[in-house]
Amino acid sequence: MLDTRRSFLTMLASAGTLAILRTENQAGQAKPTGRPPATDPNQDPEASGPLTEKSPTKMLLEANEKDIKKNIEKLYQLAMDLKTEVEKTDSSQVLSLALVKKAEEIERLAHDIKTRAKG
Repeated sequence: MLDTRRSFLTMLASAGTLAILRTENQAGQAKPTGRPPATDPNQDPEASGPLTEKSPTKMLLEANEKDIKKNIEKLYQLAMDLKTEVEKTDSSQVLSLALVKKAEEIERLAHDIKTRAKG
């Protein structure tokens, strides 16, 4: 009886998760209008020139990209420092507080990179 209840609850949780993911995926998709955007037939599309101003979202994405690259470089350096310190210490001894703090900083930085990458 316990196994059937557990399998039922597992299936119910899976179905709920699938339904939530499906609605989030569909909510993010733009609905097509069915007609192409209006353009001026007298205007040459190549003569319009490049856009001088960037959209705020594009600027935000570029700033995020710069931050991610900077954080990845910092993460790499911290990981290399931590590796060097771990190789110097004896594994049978208790790890130093500096090692623990570095590991926590690496974890925080990795989480920040992950969050920024998701958008």
